[in-house]
Amino acid sequence: MPAVYRGHVFHITGSPTLADAAEHLVSLPDGALVVGDDGKVAWLGPFASLPARFAHAPATRTDYLLPGFVDTHIHFPQSYATAAHGGGQLLEWLDHCIFPTEGQFADPLFADRAARYFTRRRIAAGTTAAMVFGSAFPVAQDALYRTTREAGLRIVSGRGVQTVGPAAAQALLTSESRAIELVADEIDRWHAIDTGDSRTAKLQVAVVPRFSLSVTRETLAAMGELYEGVRGKGVYFHSHLNEDNRPGDGEIAAVLGSYEVSNYLDTYDGKFLAGSKVGGHSLLGRRSVLAHGVHCQDSELERMAETGTSIAHCPTSQLFLGSGTMPWARTTDFGVNVALGTDVGAGDEWLISRVAGDCYKVHISEEGEAGLALHPAELLFTATLAGARALDMEHAFGNLDVGKDADFLLIDTALWEPLAATLNMGIRAESEAQATLEELFNLLIGLRQPAIASVYVQGQKAVAPPLD
Repeated sequence: MPAVYRGHVFHITGSPTLADAAEHLVSLPDGALVVGDDGKVAWLGPFASLPARFAHAPATRTDYLLPGFVDTHIHFPQSYATAAHGGGQLLEWLDHCIFPTEGQFADPLFADRAARYFTRRRIAAGTTAAMVFGSAFPVAQDALYRTTREAGLRIVSGRGVQTVGPAAAQALLTSESRAIELVADEIDRWHAIDTGDSRTAKLQVAVVPRFSLSVTRETLAAMGELYEGVRGKGVYFHSHLNEDNRPGDGEIAAVLGSYEVSNYLDTYDGKFLAGSKVGGHSLLGRRSVLAHGVHCQDSELERMAETGTSIAHCPTSQLFLGSGTMPWARTTDFGVNVALGTDVGAGDEWLISRVAGDCYKVHISEEGEAGLALHPAELLFTATLAGARALDMEHAFGNLDVGKDADFLLIDTALWEPLAATLNMGIRAESEAQATLEELFNLLIGLRQPAIASVYVQGQKAVAPPLD
């Protein structure tokens, strides 16, 4: 029997660009979402207009109903390292905090517990779909996929590949041949294993070098060769780009110096030989997501827009590591799809709506004409539909359009008193249109995990695994 969920519905309908998001904002103060037996949205509209054929379906009341959040960059092996103090910026933080932490995931018992913890945190934060930077260890990746599948969530992940690195990373390194072998094995065993079709699967795999400094030209060539053979199966590519721009010894300077290329993106675009000459296949495309993109050259933004490569924007972690601010208007004006990522563990927030709040704050604080106040619909779009687009799964989820999979959240404001107070007492606008925008903004900015009462994927309630 179909099921009815009644509450104030917010979503971005259709398939708009960021610039058109406000025009596609749907607000149904007393709305009804009908989920069919197939787990898809069967009907959406005002409750007063609910078709008679659904009149006797079981109904669940809630305060607010939102599409599930999409996190396009989060690190599984950093689950226990949120906001770890490393005494410096990116490269120091990796050496002092992250490499030692990630080495613990070789232990099957540790990895299994971490997978359950990670999955519990995702459900608590309403993250129905995520692009997950994986562990270097297959035993940990197996635990992650298995636990995710049991919980009913969506995931794209891949083992973090490192073939070179500092002493602190030695436990994570493999030979180039072993790295490719392990990635190929992960694809064979886990990619779209649940349905056999990358357009419908909830479990999917990515090729994931940590970043260009963690591999060599030979590794990139081998990864490009592998990716060329599996791209048609819907396998993804995921890595980091242009995060730390300190002169001399920062990430970008080190990449440009090591590879002798014109820009960082070239290393992922098959142009990793000296002088940015082509040395292999490109890793860019519609199923490619690069985290951060804080300090991109114009040519890099043009190339990402041309290939359909998305940026996972992580303002929370960029604040923590002092990486700077991705220029919002400049980046989106090039036509690059920008979604949100928590970047746990440099990011200390699991909740995408809180990352959206940081997104608003950092971009209103950009200097001069670059500063802008993002529209509430743009924030909702970036937290939901843009993420689905980054994962090339917009046909399946990201909003609540009829025919899509029913991935949604039920919000109960009574579970978080400050949210209830803000929404009940803090809306000041006299016009209905402006009041709607204030309500959506307050909901996104004020939302905290306790108020997320239930999480659904394909119409089924996500089940948190026991921690022990």
